[in-house]
Amino acid sequence: MPNFLDSTPVDRGHIPAIQFGVRSSRARTNWRTWPLALRAGLILLLAEIVLAFAASWLYPNDPFEFVGLAFTPPFTDASFPLGTDLMGRDIAAGIVYGARVSLLVGLAATIIATVIGGSIGLLSGYFGGWLDHALMRVTELFQVIPHFLLALTLIAIWGSTLSNIIFAIGVTSWTVIARLVRAETLVLRENDYVKLSAVMGASPLRIILTHILPNTFPPVIVAASILTASAVLMECGLAFLGMNDSNRISWGGMIGGAREALLDAPYMTLIPGAAILLTVMALSLIGDGLNQLLNPKKHR
Repeated sequence: MPNFLDSTPVDRGHIPAIQFGVRSSRARTNWRTWPLALRAGLILLLAEIVLAFAASWLYPNDPFEFVGLAFTPPFTDASFPLGTDLMGRDIAAGIVYGARVSLLVGLAATIIATVIGGSIGLLSGYFGGWLDHALMRVTELFQVIPHFLLALTLIAIWGSTLSNIIFAIGVTSWTVIARLVRAETLVLRENDYVKLSAVMGASPLRIILTHILPNTFPPVIVAASILTASAVLMECGLAFLGMNDSNRISWGGMIGGAREALLDAPYMTLIPGAAILLTVMALSLIGDGLNQLLNPKKHR
């Protein structure tokens, strides 16, 4: 517990590490002490990020360009290691360029959802009363509507540009973050250092930003990693249905375009499907590993 009688201001956010349920800073920064799931997930995700950044160098041509014979199987032509699709486009080029879209959509949509959900959760949990009631009713309204169908409707109205897809996924995925942050805030606002800050004249905004918000980071980070995986899956599902940016190649669009050749050339759907699987698995492993790292008492 912090000493409220010393000269250190109580509203600087100096919260003991035990509040977070984490190990010491030395353990948190030592790669070898991190959970295996976290390390494996980070390695997979880092490999995908490297491929996404190197896409223009590996395949300088347009990934939509017809570069070879259609229906070329994988590993039969050195120029096309993963084969070509039913229109003669290089599948390997589509995979690395599609990684850019998946990572961008997943990260940007998660940021939007976290900002919206975090703001609603903080306001609802800290102030309570009629504001809490109103915000939670709005949250429940968004919860009962299937997120995928709502995002599909919004994109159909606004148009299937990449920015609209990101925004639609973000504004339909914030409810989990909102409830999580609200639950954490309800507990944190009852702590002595929060009450003492209010007695000493700290504004609600300052208390929220210096005492409440920093202590909500650990569970939110874990939830955000899982939310990123959900956003990637949602984008692929929308692209499979044709709700994708026609100027950007995506894994879901590759699978949707290869439906006609599913029986004759299953590799056209299996390869981008494997890329989606590995990405979601990496993000899920990161989420599980972060949960073990930030909440070690629950995993002893």
